[in-house]
Amino acid sequence: MRIGELSRRCDVSIRMLRYYEAQGLLKPRRTGTGYRDYGPVDEQAVERIKLLGSAGMTLATIRQFSACIRGEGRIFEPCDELRETLRAQIRLVDQKAAKLTQTRQVLERFMQDVDG
Repeated sequence: MRIGELSRRCDVSIRMLRYYEAQGLLKPRRTGTGYRDYGPVDEQAVERIKLLGSAGMTLATIRQFSACIRGEGRIFEPCDELRETLRAQIRLVDQKAAKLTQTRQVLERFMQDVDG
């Protein structure tokens, strides 16, 4: 499939798909005329990149274990880099959640003061 179709299927801009390619996260084949030719594996990789991005990972972090997101079988192929990175991301999410909980408590106290 061409880049426009992949963009529509994955709901990712063409510009972002080109950026993923520049970052080494996508490696589309090229047609004889030089057009990018994406397949199901590329579509799956984009969905996995989006999933990780929605979990708060940066593209630099995702790139560290990009080989783990290229497999055709499981959602992610097991590899040490993936395990370590996921553990670190879980710690970051836990820290953010704790900070949000604290912020919510402060706001609730302010609200109680305002309500009298």
